[in-house]
Amino acid sequence: MASRFLRSVRGRTTLGATVVVAVALLIGAFSFYGVLSASIHGARERAAEQRLEELVQRFEGPGRPGPELLDDDIVQLIGRDGTVRRASEEAQELLGSGSLPVHDDPRSFVIDGERMVVVSDDLDDGESLVLAVPMEDDAETLATVATLLAVAVPALLVLVAATTWLVTGRALRPVSRIRTEVDGITAERLDRRVPVPDTGDEIASLATTMNGMLDRLDAAATAQRRFVSDASHELRSPLATIRQHAELAQSHPEVTSIRELADVASEEGLRLQGIVESLLLLARLDEGVAGAAEPVDLDDIALTEVRRLRAAGLDVDGSGIGAARVSGDPRLLAQLVRNLADNAARHARGRLAIGVTTVQQHVFLTVEDDGSGVPAAERERIFERFVRLDEARSRDAGGSGLGLAIARSIATAAHGTVTVDDSRWGGARFVVTLPSAD
Repeated sequence: MASRFLRSVRGRTTLGATVVVAVALLIGAFSFYGVLSASIHGARERAAEQRLEELVQRFEGPGRPGPELLDDDIVQLIGRDGTVRRASEEAQELLGSGSLPVHDDPRSFVIDGERMVVVSDDLDDGESLVLAVPMEDDAETLATVATLLAVAVPALLVLVAATTWLVTGRALRPVSRIRTEVDGITAERLDRRVPVPDTGDEIASLATTMNGMLDRLDAAATAQRRFVSDASHELRSPLATIRQHAELAQSHPEVTSIRELADVASEEGLRLQGIVESLLLLARLDEGVAGAAEPVDLDDIALTEVRRLRAAGLDVDGSGIGAARVSGDPRLLAQLVRNLADNAARHARGRLAIGVTTVQQHVFLTVEDDGSGVPAAERERIFERFVRLDEARSRDAGGSGLGLAIARSIATAAHGTVTVDDSRWGGARFVVTLPSAD
């Protein structure tokens, strides 16, 4: 039970606050008692000295009375030889023939079991007048103060502990509600959110942060489910095509030939291989495995793509390619440029342009076409995996839907970005921004 209490924030806070207040109260109580005791003793000594001065004036005047005539004071007249010459009735009853100690400064003594302040002063004839003042009232006052402190300090500690326990419990109550809600959130119930208290404090910030985290997890889980579904569909399509042609060849061998079956199997196998390789590359990029970074001439990669597209019979403008060097994996950067070039080639009506420029500390790679462009509402979604716009839904035109996702992942791994806007011909213009290596 004790260990559970100390492990809880509420218990540790209550214990810590109580200990700190206890130390402060004890130090304050002892300091107050010491200062009060010194003040009372000092006041008693000053009162004794003042009373002694009055008695000295009376004894040094003409026809001075004897100490025996004083009823309320404990006074002795001490001769030069240290013997008691005369004493008041109180002194005689208390000391008998004994004498009070003579000192220049006030002193505290225990006389007949009672603490007293003793003061003395010399008279004109060489004798000394000694006065003893009981401190019984002072002791009673200090005892009363000590009793009050002994009662007040524990009472205050109990009050502080109870208040801290209640206030901490009330402050942590939203945490209990958050914990209960989070405990019920599973992979199938990521749409649930924790309650945000209207206190505006750190707990409210924590709840808001947790809801943001749940939003991201929900979005990631939704994207993962969609990705698995799309990947399954994409992988199932070539397999189904191969199986259909194989079954057709088995059932009706006269309808097809081995050559046609081999062509279909080879084509669909290459498509299947491309999808698997793309998925593996995306998985590596998601894990942060981007290869060894080294200086890469991005203009050489761009010129290679221009020559490849021209060899395929496309009209490609490469005049905007200038010298530029970036840092990254040469193979991945070549994949980035090729994916953007293939995407532009699929959508172009007849013209493409590839450019590479360096501005200050950044390198800009642009790939644009004269196709129908990308609607503004779709310019972020096209970088998602297995996303193809309506005009490119077919297998022949749209590819696997992973090229642009791979391009963005490669750019991100190289500390860059990929965006899309309108080209000079009204089509799509992809802009890759990478940090310069020069």
